[in-house]
Amino acid sequence: MSDLPRKAVTRTAKLAALPIGFAGRATWGLGKRIVGESAELVGRELQQRTAEQLFKVLGELKGGAMKFGQALSVFESALPEEVAGPYRAALTRLQEAAPPMPTRTVHAVLEERLGPDWHELFEEFDDKPSAAASIGQVHRAVWHDGREVAVKVQYPGAGDALLSDLGQLSRFARLLGPLVPGMDVKPLIAELRDRVSEELDYGLEAEAQQAHAEEFAGDPDVVVPAVVHQREQVLVTEWIDGIPLSEVIADGTQEQRDRAGQLLARFLFSGPARTGLLHADPHPGNFRLVPGGPGGEDDWRLGVLDFGTVDRLPGGLPAPIGVSLRMTLDGRAEDVYRMLCAEGFIKESVELDPDAVLDYLLPIIEPARVEEFTFTRGWMRGQAARVADPRSPAYQLGKRLNLPPAYLLIHRVTLSTIGVLCQLGCTVRLRQELQEWLPGFVPDAEAEEDADALEA
Repeated sequence: MSDLPRKAVTRTAKLAALPIGFAGRATWGLGKRIVGESAELVGRELQQRTAEQLFKVLGELKGGAMKFGQALSVFESALPEEVAGPYRAALTRLQEAAPPMPTRTVHAVLEERLGPDWHELFEEFDDKPSAAASIGQVHRAVWHDGREVAVKVQYPGAGDALLSDLGQLSRFARLLGPLVPGMDVKPLIAELRDRVSEELDYGLEAEAQQAHAEEFAGDPDVVVPAVVHQREQVLVTEWIDGIPLSEVIADGTQEQRDRAGQLLARFLFSGPARTGLLHADPHPGNFRLVPGGPGGEDDWRLGVLDFGTVDRLPGGLPAPIGVSLRMTLDGRAEDVYRMLCAEGFIKESVELDPDAVLDYLLPIIEPARVEEFTFTRGWMRGQAARVADPRSPAYQLGKRLNLPPAYLLIHRVTLSTIGVLCQLGCTVRLRQELQEWLPGFVPDAEAEEDADALEA
């Protein structure tokens, strides 16, 4: 019934061919160097050819290959323009669509999961998918009570494909590193593998989405479609129309870009505070600009989709993030250093200069230092280059910092969101969102006592 397992040999062959291609191009690059061409020019051309093959293969596959491609796509802002530019369209396709399942397969899954009379649940059902992603595809339909709905159907064998692809990708993660300067790809792949079972469980996804739908019901800024029905690998939710964020990135107005960026930042920080859950898959395919914001039909709300991956944070984002961020902005190097040690970002066996740590952090948190900040691909590339150059002090210091497991997903979501903001090229009042939603960022008596106790 499934196309994914049946083509496992083909999938494996395509992924296995990637490192062979990388090695061949490396040999080609060495040859070019021998005959006297500039190392920088050869390196850029090598990176461009590697990106071309990688994105082509990832775009042809579902499963973990596409999941990895989607996760990687939000970091394209860090790539040199001559590399990212030609492949931005391919990255956008990774964010929005994949080859669909055959209609007969869709019907077979619906019959197996919803029963032989599944047609009776719908007044209408569009066999042509409206979206297809890494582990499932979405069909537009009309529920039996007249509501327009989105029917998410999981690909048969999606779990096996996810694990197989990510296992293959992890074997040559080192070769993928240069595509995204300053980012270690191997932990990203490992974390995606750890989340497989959760993402395949549509029951957990339905719970997370309904929690958000109830909390944000009537919200002037964010709309989350409510869950209508869920059974095993089928999830039915209310339908929302809107402009996909990928289209806003491609050719949206500056007003749309700024509004989308502000709302994305607001949702990132307010979601955990309001629901105890962090939406952990912030690639542009999961967001829409929906008409009907506070200013009427000409204004916009942010439509949020796909709650298959969430981080459970019952108390909201950890307060040490806000406290340490505030201390960094205040230039309190010693206090920041002590807090990072206490939270496990600096291991006991490592000694660093607190002032050097502060210098390392300040450029990263530049958007929080001002009332409003314009996120650009140039700024992102500058940050990536600063921490990726082995000759730089920032690179050497960054290699000695540690990321505690409790912060791993928060870190990835934050970086991914910043990547999307840079793709949007938007101006955002980030400090305003931090002040309202990030625990510990605005000092209060109790937080100050906790910080004093920690410092003591």
